[in-house]
Amino acid sequence: MFLFVAIAAELIGTSLMKATEGFTRLWPTMACLIAYGASFVLLAQAVKGIPVGVAYAIWSGVGTAAIVAIGAVFLGEPVTTVKVAAISLIIAGVVMLNINGTAH
Repeated sequence: MFLFVAIAAELIGTSLMKATEGFTRLWPTMACLIAYGASFVLLAQAVKGIPVGVAYAIWSGVGTAAIVAIGAVFLGEPVTTVKVAAISLIIAGVVMLNINGTAH
C-alpha cells in the first residue's frame, strides 16, 4: 500500500513540475516539493517489506509509464511507436525484476 501511494505522490509532483515554471512560482513549487517528499517517505516505508530493487523498479517504472500516459492525455504530447516500445521495455523489466525478486 505504501508503494502505491508513493507512486501517486510522485505522479502528482511530476505533474506539477511544469506549473512551477522552473521553480519560480511559489505555490506550485511548494506543492511539487511536498509531493516528492511524501513520495520518498512512503517509498522508504515500502522498502521495509519489499526488496529495495524491486520497490524502486516498480516506483520508477509505473511512474514513468503513467507520466507518459498523463502527458499524452492531458498535455497533448504525442504517442509515438518509439515511446510505446520504450514503455513496454520498462514494464517488461519491472515484471522480470518482480519475478526474480519473489523467487528468492
